[in-house]
Formats: sequence, structure tokens, C-alpha cells
Amino acid sequence: MFLGKRTLGGILSIVLLGTIYAAGLGLFVPAPEAESPLAPAVKPAVVLSRAQRTEEAARTIGIFSPKQVLFGDLHVHTTFSFDAFLLSLPMVGGVGAHPVADACDYARYCSALDFWSINDHAVTLSPRRWAETVKSVRECNAISGSATQPDLITYLGWEWTQVGPTPELHWGHKNVVLRDLEDGSIPTRPISAGLPPGSPDVEDVLPSPFLMGLYALTTASEGGDELVAYTAETAAVRDCPVGVPVRELPTDCRETAPTPKILFEKLDEWGHAAMVIPHGTAWGFYTPPGASWEKQLTPDQHDPKWQRIIEIYSGHGNSEEYRPFLEVSITADGKRGCPEPGNNYLPSCWRAGEIIEQRCLAANNPAVSCAQRAAQARQYFVDADRNGGAWTVPGTSVSDWQDSGQCRNCFQPAFNLRPRSTAQYILALGRGRPDDGEPAGNDHFRFGFIGSSDNHSARPGTGYKEVARGEFTEARFADFIETPLGQSPEREPVSASEPMTQEFNSAIFSIFETERGASFFLTGGLAAVHSEGRSRQAIWDALQRREVYGTSGPRILLWFDLLNGPGGVPLPMGSEVELDSGPIFQVRAVGSFEQKPGCPPDALTALAPDRMNRLCQGECYNPGDRRRPLSRIEVIRIRPQKYPGEEISALIEDPWQVFPCSGDPDGCRVAFTDPTFLNSNRDTVYYVRAIERPSLAIAADPLGCEDSANGRCTELEPCSSRPDTEDCLAETEQRAWSSPIFVGRKER
Repeated sequence: MFLGKRTLGGILSIVLLGTIYAAGLGLFVPAPEAESPLAPAVKPAVVLSRAQRTEEAARTIGIFSPKQVLFGDLHVHTTFSFDAFLLSLPMVGGVGAHPVADACDYARYCSALDFWSINDHAVTLSPRRWAETVKSVRECNAISGSATQPDLITYLGWEWTQVGPTPELHWGHKNVVLRDLEDGSIPTRPISAGLPPGSPDVEDVLPSPFLMGLYALTTASEGGDELVAYTAETAAVRDCPVGVPVRELPTDCRETAPTPKILFEKLDEWGHAAMVIPHGTAWGFYTPPGASWEKQLTPDQHDPKWQRIIEIYSGHGNSEEYRPFLEVSITADGKRGCPEPGNNYLPSCWRAGEIIEQRCLAANNPAVSCAQRAAQARQYFVDADRNGGAWTVPGTSVSDWQDSGQCRNCFQPAFNLRPRSTAQYILALGRGRPDDGEPAGNDHFRFGFIGSSDNHSARPGTGYKEVARGEFTEARFADFIETPLGQSPEREPVSASEPMTQEFNSAIFSIFETERGASFFLTGGLAAVHSEGRSRQAIWDALQRREVYGTSGPRILLWFDLLNGPGGVPLPMGSEVELDSGPIFQVRAVGSFEQKPGCPPDALTALAPDRMNRLCQGECYNPGDRRRPLSRIEVIRIRPQKYPGEEISALIEDPWQVFPCSGDPDGCRVAFTDPTFLNSNRDTVYYVRAIERPSLAIAADPLGCEDSANGRCTELEPCSSRPDTEDCLAETEQRAWSSPIFVGRKER
């Protein structure tokens, strides 16, 4: 029996539509099987040799019973994170998935770390992805062998990712790191911040499955089918019901905590050993202009039981240094205005007005009219939410913005630095006691400092060498805006600004100035601990007591101690103490090893050549025998506010003291005291920076200023405009930051 042409055509149409629909649901891309680490444990002799070299340096600088100094990275993403997944797609020049197994092998043999943690964005960790993360982390640890002398410790964790559209609704990003790995000692699921306030649900903004299917089928060679499958799996997870105890929630829902307060409450409910590490506090990529950490210094939004350390440096730049400039002025009733240039700073809103005024005058319009348009442009810029000010000036290039919005005299600053969310500002904050209105006293933030990478290709600790900008940094985000997913509509460079009307899901990458910000991506920093041993618990204990420090990538050795602690007992960095006499401090630091090209023999034998080239790019941590000389030690003194509203600028002294170093490869040792401490009658925070002599680093001069006028960069060649194969090297002064020592005045 033969089917009629009409019947056959109908069947074929149904099959075709069904195929498109199935492709839109991601059914043609099976979930990849979880990969396992391929590299064996590092040989004990190699681990011992590294420890002996560190101990030898410590003894040479005068430390005779040193704890172990171990280096790690507590901020690492795999392609389970959406932004990392995007960078892995062929359409962006990516080379495919980077799972947890890659990070494990990379940490062992490319960067040769002692510890690391996985921190994918919780909002995209579906139940399957979370289960695979747990499995892979356990496998990575199983390779390590001895529980007391493992070659590598891997911690489980996630990133709580919150982006508010306004300063009042913005809380920022925090990594949650778990101590343990056993069932019953970890949460059933990660805790997400949910979607940003005011955002529509994912399923409400996705195109229909038919459109998604057409996209998947027509872009399969570029990874479009994988993107559709990834998106479909993410969108299929529903938020958990509100008000249900965490242990009674369904196992397949997305647990959400939209504020730090709720995050801490959920961690309290779970009761597992964990730490919450704020990071990127001053990143202007997503932090709204005018944002301040002041609203987090409350018993609800800060819990020192969970938050004890802060990441001040990563591949997204430095969030340490406070500067007194304003990126936007906000009155008591919430009205926004654009500050004038000053304090070695050009506000982006002001530059927006200049761009419009210059275009207006070039079109032969009256000067008065052009000045009015400039004022309107400045106002539209500051009125835009979600960092969308640049959208209000149509048709601009990266060069049009010159160096506006950037900290000109900071070390490797985060893009569009937000000064009232920097580590120095956070440490200077204080609040009055709500019961009696007395001065704040001890009521302020007490954070230890670390660095990490925030790498998005499963590469913990990328800062060991300044190579492979396209792989070891997130520079390829600049390429993403050229793809169909990242493109924004072409806009003519007209001579009048436009108010911000874009929804959050529309032109998001233009809103965040992705192309301009891509110039500021660095290889990233490291977390260092002074640990009683190599075990999981010993490293955790060092983190808890804040006996930690951060580096900008190199493995600088740093000790910072209070010599006259109670009973004459010295106290290390991270300590809290009350004194009835002036504090006496000692700093000892040793520069990092110069790196040899290529990889050491143990790495070459542990990783197959193709895996070595894919993960390590043929370059590993490969220390020689010479250490880089240190140029100086800088001391920073901060005296936290005694009452809310006390002027911050006078409370941060950076640098307070500077001690030159001789350049001796054995290191640098200084001692100092504070003779004014007792008379100041206030708590004081001290920390130090050990700074190496200049060396080349990726994106150390992100804008490539070629000509300047009136203190501005008027002609530039930003790193984002250069090929990924060009490393955009410039000289910088690599450094290490100690955790602070917190000294209170003890009444006699």
C-alpha cells in the first residue's frame, strides 16, 4: 500500500518539526560522562624537595621553626559555569569542555599547587553537574595518597553569584568552600543567589524550542547544539520552595539565598564546616557605580563565623586599594549626579558628556546646545542601572572612552574600580553599637587576605608564568561579542545620548562594557598559608586563623609577626590582640624563583604530550635556582571608624612606612613600631606588602597608552584589540600582601 504525497508530506513535516523540537530541548547532545583525572600523584621526593627549598629560604632569613608555606587557588571554574562554557565553544575560539578532571591534572603538574578548590557558579550547577563535581573532586583527592602527606588537597565548593542593578540591591560574589567530602558532611546541593533582582525567569526569556532547535541544527559545527543542550538543562531546574528546612527540600531543585543573611542562615542549617570568601568586591565589570560595602557591616549581612578571609586579587585585577574619587555622586534622597574630574580620575559619566559634546560641535551645532546635550549625557549615564551607562552613548569604540573610569595610580586595578568596595575601605569601616550609640570599638570587619585566579578554563594557579594570554586569562571575552550570542545591534555615533532602556537580558555584554573590560584580565594570584602540615585539616586551620597571605601570582615567601604579644609571645599575621604598649613588628620576605622555560621532568612523564599541550600550553611551574630580588617592603596602617560617617580617607595610610630592600636574593628583613598607637586611643590594623623588582606581565598596561594630554590617555592600543596570540606584556611590580594584624588598645 502506497501513501499519498500529501500524507507522506505531512509525516515528513511532523518528523522535521519533531526533530527541530527535540534539538531545541537538547536531546541530540547527550550529557557528557564525567571524566576522571589522568595524572598520577606527584612523587613524594618532588613534594619533599619543594618543601625543603622553602624551609631553607626561611632559615636563611632567620626563621628557625618555620611552618610549611603552601600555595593554592581557592577560586576556579570549569565549563559547568555558564561564562566558562561560553568561552569553550568553537564559535569563540574555544577548544571544548574543561571539566574538574582537567583542573585536577593542571593543579598537580602545570601549576604544581599544594591545594585548590572548585567554585563553579551555583546558579548553573544542575543536580547532574553537582553530582559529577563531587565525584571528580573525590577522585582527585583519592589520587593524593597519604591523608597526612598528600601531594595535592582539593576542596569542594561553589560560587554564590549575586549582581544587583543598583548599589542598594548589590551584594557581590562570594565563594563557599567546604572542608569535608564525605556524604553527610556536605550539602545536598550548592546554594545559589538566584537570578539578579528584577530579572525574568530563564524559561520566560528563552526562545521557543523550535527556534532553539533551528539554532542548534544550523550552528552545530560551532557548538550551538551544545549551547542549546546546556541551556535546556539549566532551565529545567526549578528553584526550591521558600521556607522549607534545607534537609527537607527536594533533591532536584535549585536552592537559593538572595542575600548574605539568608546564605549564612542556610549554612547554619546545614551545619557543615565551610567558609565564605568574598571576592571581586571592587570589580566595576558588574558592580554598580556608587556601590559600598558599608551596608554589609551588620550582624545580619556579615557573620565572622563564616566570613574570615577576603580575596583581594585575581585574574580580574586588584581590589585592595582605596582612592577618594567618586564614580557617581548620590544624595541622601537617592538622586544621582556626575562628579567632575579630579583626584587623578576621569569619571566615565563625564567622558560620556565629552563624547556627545565633541560630536555635537563637529556637526556645527551651537555651543550652548552642545553643552546642554553633554549635561544630558552625563545624567543619562549615571541614571542607568546595571552598569549600563556606556549604552547611553551610541556607537562608541573602546578608544573613545580613553582611560575614564580607571584608577590611574593603582597596582593592576580591577576594571572600573569601585573604591568604596575595596579591601582597604572595608577594613576602615566601623559602626556604632545599636544599643547605646557608643563608638564602634571592635565592631568592624576583620578579614585575612588571599589571592586566587578566578580562572574559567579549569586551570588553578595560572599566574606561575606570564604566557598564553588567550588560555591563561579570560581575554577571549572580547571575542565573544563578535559572535551571534554576544553581538549587539549596530548603533550610529549620533550627537545625542539616549536613556538606558535595555532589559537585563538584552545586549548584556554591551551593558557590562565587555570589550573594554577584557583588556584588564590578568593571569591571577595565589593564596598562601602558614600551615602546621600538608593535611586537609592543617590547611583549613590556617585559613580559619587567617594565617594566610595573597600574591599576584609569583610564589613570594612572606612572614609578618607582632613581636611583643601578650606574655612576650610573637603572633603571626591574621592575629587579633589588645596591647597596653606600642606594637613592635617584624617582616621577613623572600622573592619568588625565576622560571625556566618548559616543564620539569616529573610533569613531562606524568602527562601525555597532547594533554600537556592542551592544559599547560607546554609551560609549567619550573623554578630555577635564582630568586627575584625584592625592591621594598610597604606598611599600610588603617584605623577603623569610631563612628559611622567618620571620613575614611584620613583613616587609610598607604603607604604608612616604606623600607627599601637591598636586592639580596636571600630576601629582606625589617622591623618597625608604632609610637603613636597608645595616644591614638583607637583600634589599628597593620599589614604589609613585599614588592619584587619590575618584571614583565600580561596586561600590566591594559590600555597601552601611546599618547597623553592633561594627564589623560588620549591615544591607546588596548589589550582587547590585540590578537590572543599576543601576550600584551608590560612591566609591573609583582607582590605579596600579608593578612592584617588587628591591634586594640588595652586599658591599663
